[in-house]
Amino acid sequence: MSSLTVYHQSTPDIPNKVLTHLEDIAATLAEQGVRFERWHALAPLQSGASDEEVIAAYRQDIDSVMSERGYTCVDVIRATDTRLLDEHTRDQDLVRFFAAGRGLFSLHIDDYLYAVLCEKNDLICVPAGVRHWVDMGDDPRFVAIGLGTSREAGVVTSTGEKIAEQFPR
Repeated sequence: MSSLTVYHQSTPDIPNKVLTHLEDIAATLAEQGVRFERWHALAPLQSGASDEEVIAAYRQDIDSVMSERGYTCVDVIRATDTRLLDEHTRDQDLVRFFAAGRGLFSLHIDDYLYAVLCEKNDLICVPAGVRHWVDMGDDPRFVAIGLGTSREAGVVTSTGEKIAEQFPR
């Protein structure tokens, strides 16, 4: 189940709120300029589907976001053991849609931490410049669609802060 846990940065062990309803998650994140929504495949996907099949299953939603945001590239990202567990920023939006699996996106905005657990069918769009870190778990298993303005992930810049170590993974 997708969830959003909001913490004040001074109390990493006590959440201010925990949300599990799509509308509540989306509305709370929208207040911070972060897009969160749920997509559904146009056709059933089989385990082991090719990149082309994954993209085709969500083509309508992909095209809508690409047109709206001016993105020109779409890629399928599959499980790797690469995790960006230290707080960093990107010079491009971070856009991920989960066709399978899940990941935890922790967004550090002002004095608050928004921990967004994204699961199958969830889209998250984190604007460029937002401090964040990403945890796909100890044994990552996911298939995600990435959208952007180039095939490169953009410039990732560490903030040098150790805040990520204080919050649940």
